[in-house]
Amino acid sequence: MYVKKIRALGMGRDIVLLAVILFFVEFVRGAALVSFIPIYGQNILYISLAIIGAATTAHYLTDTLLKTAIGYLLDRLPARLIINIGLLISLTGIALFHYGNIPWVFIFAAALYGVGISPVWIVCLTKVKEDQRAAQMGFLYMIWLVGMGAGPVVLNLILDYKPAFSYWLLVALSTVAWLLSFFVAGGKQAERISVPFREQWEALREKLKAIKPLLPGMILQTLGASMLVPILPTFVAESLSFTEHREYSLLLLLGGGCTVLGLVPMGKWSDKSSRKPFLVIGFGIFALTLASLSLHPSKLMAYGLAVVLGLSYSAVLPAWNALLALYVPPGQKGLGWSLLSTVEGIGVLIGPVLGGFIASATSASIVVWVSAALFGIVSIVYLLFPSRWFAEQ
Repeated sequence: MYVKKIRALGMGRDIVLLAVILFFVEFVRGAALVSFIPIYGQNILYISLAIIGAATTAHYLTDTLLKTAIGYLLDRLPARLIINIGLLISLTGIALFHYGNIPWVFIFAAALYGVGISPVWIVCLTKVKEDQRAAQMGFLYMIWLVGMGAGPVVLNLILDYKPAFSYWLLVALSTVAWLLSFFVAGGKQAERISVPFREQWEALREKLKAIKPLLPGMILQTLGASMLVPILPTFVAESLSFTEHREYSLLLLLGGGCTVLGLVPMGKWSDKSSRKPFLVIGFGIFALTLASLSLHPSKLMAYGLAVVLGLSYSAVLPAWNALLALYVPPGQKGLGWSLLSTVEGIGVLIGPVLGGFIASATSASIVVWVSAALFGIVSIVYLLFPSRWFAEQ
C-alpha cells in the first residue's frame, strides 16, 4: 500500500533511499538536540547549562554556515561521496560524546555533528522532480518531522531507564545511516553546467536579486518558529495549565501528527493550483491560532487549536519550498539550495536567543504573541505581492 503511494508521487529509488537516510539522520538529530545533549549532558556527564547551550549553538552554527560550501561541492563532486564523508564526520561527532565530560570535547562533538548532517537535506532538494515538487517535498517533510519527533520521544524513554544505552543507540543509528550512504547513486548532478565559477556565481546572483522581496519572509518565518523552542514547555504549563507530561505530549502529537498527515495531500493540491493562497491563508491561520493559544483556552480547545496549527503548517511547507525552487538555477541546484537554506538558517540562529531573552524580561506568553505577529506580517506581505511572484518564471 505504502509502496503504491510512493510510486504515485513519482519517487525514484534514489530519493526513497535518501528519505530513509534522512529519517535516521533527523531521528538522531532530534534525539541529540532535544534530549541527549541537555539531559544526558547535565545528568550523566555533569556538564553545566552554559556548556550545553554553547554546544547547541555550535551545532546550528556549523550546520548553517557550511551549507553554502557543501552546495558548491555538490555541483562538482558525486553526491554519494559528499554524503558518505559528511555522515562519517557526523558519526565521529556522536562517538566523541563518549568523552563529553570534557567541556571543549562536548562542544566540539556537537559542532562536528552539525558539519556532517548538512549534505543530506541539500541532496534531497536537488533530487525532487519539478513537476511534482510540492507533493514530493510534502513526503520529505513528513519523513523529516516524523524523524525529528520520534527521536526525542524514544530517547526520553531510554534515558528514564537505561541512560548509558541512549549513547549507543545514537551511535548505532548514525552508523546505519552512514552505511546506507554507500548505496546512493554515485554520479554528479545531471544538470550541472560546466562553466567557470565566476559565471555560475553571476547567474546565481541574478536569481537572488529576483528573490530579494522574499528574503524578509524567509528569515521572519524561521525566526518566529525558533523563538518558541526554548519557551514552549514553560508556556504550556503557565498559559494552558498542562501540569502533566502526558497532556503536553498529546498536544505535541496532535499538532505534529496533523502536520505530517496533511503534507502530502496539501502538496498535491498546491501542485495543481496557485501557491499564493496556500502561503497567505496558511501563515494567516497559523498566526491567529498561535495568538489564540495565549488567551488561556480550555484544554479541549487547546487540543483543537493544535490540530489547526498542524494543518496550517502542512499547507505552508510544500508550497513555500515549491516557490523557492523557482529561483534556483537548474545547473546550480546544490549551491542554490544551500544558499537559500543558509538564509533561512539566520532566523534559526537568532530565534532561540531572542525568545529566551524576551521570556526572561517579560513572560512566555509575550514570546508567543511576538511569534504570532511575525507570522501575521509574513502573511500580509505575501498577500500584497503580485501573483506573478508565485508563478513559474
